[in-house]
Amino acid sequence: MKVLKTLSRVYVEDLEEHLDFYEKLLGMKVEMRIPMPEVGLELAQIDDILIIAGLEQALKPFKRTQSTFLVDSVEDYHSFLEENGSRIIRGPQKVPTGVNMTVQHPDGSIFEYVQHIQ
Repeated sequence: MKVLKTLSRVYVEDLEEHLDFYEKLLGMKVEMRIPMPEVGLELAQIDDILIIAGLEQALKPFKRTQSTFLVDSVEDYHSFLEENGSRIIRGPQKVPTGVNMTVQHPDGSIFEYVQHIQ
């Protein structure tokens, strides 16, 4: 089990309005951009920042999630987290990039775990 990267989340209403700022701030271009029309969101990743865009109502269920952990195996983390007092809120489920799940840790904090699958 390994956390490959931790992404800080930024929630915005209009992705286009904010992409240029974060690209200039980080000195990097968007690495990944994914529309998720089924939940009314669009995601963009620039280095260690995950920008999640959508209307307030669409963002509401996701805003309590503090960060996203990119991991080598959602399945391994699922077992570990359940055995160590965490509560699985959503998933594991297929997403456009692979597999994800949302988990509440024993301290009450909420994190998303994502395994990218090519």
